Amino acid sequence: MGRRVLSVVVTVVAVAASVISSVFVFSTQGYVPASGSFTATWWSVLGFCTGIAAAVMLCWRHQWPELVLAIALVPPLCFRSDALAALIALAALAVRRRDRLLWIGSVPVYVATAWALFGDANRHPDVTIAGQIVGKQFSVVQVIATLVLASVMMAVPLTVGVVRGMRDTLAIRDAKEEELRAEMTRRAERTRIAREMHDVLGHRLSLLSLQAGALEVSKGPATAESAKTVRTTARQSLEDLRQVIGVLRDGQGFEDRGERGPHPEPPQPTLADIPELIANARQAGLSANVTILIDDVGGAPALLGMTAYRIVQESLTNILKHAPGTTAEVSVRGGPGNGITVEVVNPVPATDAAGTGGAGLTGIGERVTMIGGNVSAGPTGEGTFAVRAWLPWDGTNLTG
Repeated sequence: MGRRVLSVVVTVVAVAASVISSVFVFSTQGYVPASGSFTATWWSVLGFCTGIAAAVMLCWRHQWPELVLAIALVPPLCFRSDALAALIALAALAVRRRDRLLWIGSVPVYVATAWALFGDANRHPDVTIAGQIVGKQFSVVQVIATLVLASVMMAVPLTVGVVRGMRDTLAIRDAKEEELRAEMTRRAERTRIAREMHDVLGHRLSLLSLQAGALEVSKGPATAESAKTVRTTARQSLEDLRQVIGVLRDGQGFEDRGERGPHPEPPQPTLADIPELIANARQAGLSANVTILIDDVGGAPALLGMTAYRIVQESLTNILKHAPGTTAEVSVRGGPGNGITVEVVNPVPATDAAGTGGAGLTGIGERVTMIGGNVSAGPTGEGTFAVRAWLPWDGTNLTG
């Protein structure tokens, strides 16, 4: 709003100055030195009218700078009127164009300015303004001084226009860069959400598949409990899937995520949730030997806890998919200063000689690298598949 008001004020001042300049030139052209009276001719009246028209056209100098400049050049070149409107129009052209057209347009503006100054300098000494600067008598010095003064007068609007144009260009570039950064942030967040959903849904659907297989062969009281687990897991998976589709579909609703948004992000898992994760896997039929020795579980940084949880979750998911019926060895150890070491090892079945790696292991590597840790995953020489990761616990880069 402030910038718009300033633009209106500048336009009013520019038009008013051009009108006053045209009035002054018109009055000096009709001045009769002998009697001190004023006599207008049709030629001076026509020049005055074109000068006023050029002044009014300055209102649209930023919309059509080329057209306004062409109109503003008519009074000084054809009627030897003032060139102020042309100089103002040149500044507007410099804002929009900084190419060959600007320099081509500068030539007639310079000629018009020098011609107008030279005409004013050689009017009657009582009414000349330029003559006070370049001299009132025609001479070589007057001509040179007129050309120099014209150069200075043209350099001012050129400089102002170029500086303003560069400032506007930088502002537009900054706005585009800010928009690009915002879009990259949204894409990164959508990628993160997709990775989270991949881990969560992959794990739950693996449990669901295992429970469904158990239902096919089970009889007796265990059937009801297995059916309940299948129903609960399926409902949770559908809720997660519905949430991620609502957020990621064409980015709709993504900006509304947060305290007031329709899709508040659920609490992220921590180190304290790992035992429950393993218990759910055991309930689904996974055999696991677990060792968890962590100092100050409640003080673990949020990103560290979530990363460790996802490593265990993805490892158990791969075991359920590729090595069902095997026994997993899960170890989570560490504390502040020493970091957290996560190991998940399982035998490789003969039917899966390639190991139990999946696409989720790539996501694990990205998570661990992001917080400054290291991870390895692959078959060992002992016929097992091992996922081993070390995560730093020093309080840096782990608060996001």
